[in-house]
Amino acid sequence: MHLALAEAFIPLGSQTFSKSRTQYPVGASPLFAKYAKGSKIQDLDGNWYIDLVNSLAAVTLGYNNKLVTNAVKAQLKKGVIYSLPGVLEQQVASKIVDLVPSAELVRFGKNGTDATSAAVRLARAHTNRELIAVCGYHGWADWYICSTSRSKGVPNATKQLTKSFKYNQIETLKKIISEFPNGLAAVVMEPMNSEFPKNGFLEEVRSLCTQHGIVLVFDETITGFRFSNGGAQKYFGVIPDISTFGKGIANGFPLSAVVGSQEIMKQMEEVFFSGTFGGELLSLAAANVVLDLHKNDQVSKKLESIGAELKAKIDNIIIATQLEHVLNLSGHPSWLFLNWFPTDNYSVEELKTFFMQEMFSRGVLVLNSHNISTSLNKSEIKIIVKAYSQTLEYMSELIKNKDLKSKLKVKPIIPLFKIR
Repeated sequence: MHLALAEAFIPLGSQTFSKSRTQYPVGASPLFAKYAKGSKIQDLDGNWYIDLVNSLAAVTLGYNNKLVTNAVKAQLKKGVIYSLPGVLEQQVASKIVDLVPSAELVRFGKNGTDATSAAVRLARAHTNRELIAVCGYHGWADWYICSTSRSKGVPNATKQLTKSFKYNQIETLKKIISEFPNGLAAVVMEPMNSEFPKNGFLEEVRSLCTQHGIVLVFDETITGFRFSNGGAQKYFGVIPDISTFGKGIANGFPLSAVVGSQEIMKQMEEVFFSGTFGGELLSLAAANVVLDLHKNDQVSKKLESIGAELKAKIDNIIIATQLEHVLNLSGHPSWLFLNWFPTDNYSVEELKTFFMQEMFSRGVLVLNSHNISTSLNKSEIKIIVKAYSQTLEYMSELIKNKDLKSKLKVKPIIPLFKIR
């Protein structure tokens, strides 16, 4: 088995927690891929799956998109990286400024953690404060991961500098501000994840930050270039001081960006945020194509339309199988969350593991969300809907007969930590 070979050289056999056996239970899941095209991915045994994971939402146009691939091939002939900045740095940065409301200046990184960590350092430099309030998931760096249960290896002193608040519960943020009236450098948050903002929540966060001199950072690593061509900030009309982008910005090529106002981003001339591969040109060539498609409204609206169609069909299946008390779908159609609820006899982990086991066996790769790509076509949607129908009918029957555990082929997965 390739897993044993991989684990001989790599902890968990994967470079990413969310692609490892912590999320894909051994014995019921494909564990390694060898090829992907469009909306499909192939495992080492040659099995094909319609992919709703899309490399953890990094792929928005589908795998091996022809326009992106051709642009990358053309750049490869010219060079991957130079000893001087490439022209693509300016071209891509200018397109981001055109699209994103909060963007006046842009700096690039390689992943979401790069960008959010740079945003935090900028905010601290700008305010001369140290405390950070967080909501959502923001990467693996000390400043954020210290607020989760995966904080092993982070100094206790660092843990004191990050405070968590809850989405759509403005009082939890107000409480932090009241406890540290002149201490917060930044509020760092996903503008949306599994639920839409309610009762003017984002507007009130914006107002509080302005009132107390706090830098508002929207982590749009997923929502950016997925919810709209200007991100969730354009979608909701609430503009942060700094924004971070990643994942879909280059359809799976490693690129992230931290953007913001002239006043704050000028701190980059003093704040040290610098990496050899920040101007790597293959990823910028990919982003150049993706952003052009966004400028022509060829991505976000299609993602929303596909996701909404899929959600409507699955909602009907949930009702038909009488599983409303077990599963519902929430969030923006392009990034839709599966919310599981325990029953009298089964835990959330048991239900989720059974669901994945059955969906995988029917040729659909899905974890905790639908990360839609524009390559998903009508025939593939039919296959997904059929897999949902068969899986949920089977699950409903087993729950009623109290026989689901006996049909589990593997031990239930254990969540890394709860972030949303």
